[in-house]
Amino acid sequence: MEDPIKATPAEKWIINPLNNFISKSTTGGILLFIAAVVAIFLANSSWKDWYHHIWEHKIGFTINDELYLNYTIHHWVNDGLMAVFFFVVGLELKREMIGGELSQPKKALLPIVAAIGGMVFPALIYTLFNFGADSSHGWGIPMATDIAFALGVLYLLGDKIPATLKIFLTALAIVDDLGAVLVIAFFYTASINSLALGIGLGFFVFLLICNKFGIRNILFYALVGIAGVWLPFLLSGVHATIAAVLVAFTIPAGSRIDETLFISKIRTRLNQFKELDPTDAPTLSEDQLHVLQDIRKLSKDAMSPLHRLEHGLHSLVSFIIMPVFALANAGVTFSSGIIENAASSVTLGVVFGLLAGKVIGVYGVSSLMIRFKWASLPEGLTNKSLFGVGFLASIGFTMSLFVTNLAFENPEYELQAKLGIFAASLIGGVIGYFLLSKNNNPENSITNL
Repeated sequence: MEDPIKATPAEKWIINPLNNFISKSTTGGILLFIAAVVAIFLANSSWKDWYHHIWEHKIGFTINDELYLNYTIHHWVNDGLMAVFFFVVGLELKREMIGGELSQPKKALLPIVAAIGGMVFPALIYTLFNFGADSSHGWGIPMATDIAFALGVLYLLGDKIPATLKIFLTALAIVDDLGAVLVIAFFYTASINSLALGIGLGFFVFLLICNKFGIRNILFYALVGIAGVWLPFLLSGVHATIAAVLVAFTIPAGSRIDETLFISKIRTRLNQFKELDPTDAPTLSEDQLHVLQDIRKLSKDAMSPLHRLEHGLHSLVSFIIMPVFALANAGVTFSSGIIENAASSVTLGVVFGLLAGKVIGVYGVSSLMIRFKWASLPEGLTNKSLFGVGFLASIGFTMSLFVTNLAFENPEYELQAKLGIFAASLIGGVIGYFLLSKNNNPENSITNL
C-alpha cells in the first residue's frame, strides 16, 4: 500500500536516508570506530605534530581583564563534552533502577554480580602485572566496558541472538558504568577544594528538593545543573563528570498523566479533530490547530523530563561527543619501540585485565551464581552466549581511554595503556562476535550442564 504522506525530493533522497542511518543502533559504534581510526592515522602521518598540537590550544573566558577557566581543548573535551555523556549514563541508570531491569531484585541480581566480577578481576590482574610499580595506579583502566561498541557488535548479529541477551548486556554495562563513576570519584580525584565541592553538593541537594516540589522545567535543571553543580565540581578537583551523574539523578522521572488517562484524552481530541470541517486550503483552521496543540501538550505530559532528555541527547552523544572524544584521545603515535611498549607490564596488564579478567568476572562469576541456584539464567541465554558476553565486555574503549587520562601523567604509560586497550578491545570484540554468531541452543544452558 502506497504511503499517503508524500515525501519531498529532499526528504526522499537526503533526510529520510540520513534519519534511517542515525536511528540504527550500530551507527554510534561505527562512527566511534571511524573516529578512532582517523585519530590513529593522523597521529602516525606527516600531520602528527599538528594533530597533537591542536588539542593543546587553550580556551578560556575573560571578565574584567581576568582570565577564567583557561583549559586546553583536550581538557574541555574530557571534562566538558564527556560530562554530557556521563549525564546520559546517569539518566539511563536512574531509568533502569526505577522501571527497568535493575528495578526487580531477582532479575537485577545476575547482571549486578556479573558487572562487579567484571570490575574486580580485571583490576586484580592488572595489579598483579604492575604490583609495586609506579604504573600500578592504572588498575582502574581495564575495569570498564564500552556499551556503544559492545551493543554495536550485538546488533550486527541481528536475529541470531535473543533480545534477553541485549537486555542482560545493557544492564551489566550500566552497572559497570556506575562502578567506573565511583572509581573515578574516590580513586582518581586530585586535591579537593572543599568550599567549591560544598557549593556543588549544596546545589545538588537544592535540585533534589526542586524535584520533590514538582518542578519539571528542563531548562531550569540545565542552568542550575551547569552553573551550580558542574562548574563548582570542575573547580573543586573532583572530576566534573561526577557532577553530571548527580544532576541526572535529580531529573524528574514520572509523567504528569498516566497511560489510561492519556489514551482517553487523546481519543477525545482525535474525535474532536475528526468532527471539525476540513479546510480546502493546505493550512489548518484555528480550531484544528487548537486540537493539535492539545494533543502535543498531552504527548509532552505523558513523557517524563528524564525520558525526553535521554531521547533528545542520544544523537548528540552518539554522533558528536563520542566521535570527538575518540579523535582527541585515540591518537597514539607508534614509535620504533612499539614492540617494547607492547611487552610492557602496563600493556600486558590492560590486555589480560580486559580479556581474562572480564571473562572470569562476567562468565565465571555468573556461572557460579547459576550453578549454586543463587540466580537464574535469563530465558533464551545459553552457556555459549554468556561466554560470548564475557568477551564483549572486554571492549573497554571509551571508558578505559577516559580512565587512562586520569591515571597517568607519564606519556609512556599512557601510550602503553592505549596499546593494551586497542588490542584487547579488538580481540574481545572479534571473539565475542564469532561465539555469539553460532547457533545458541538453549539446551546448552548452564543450568543443564
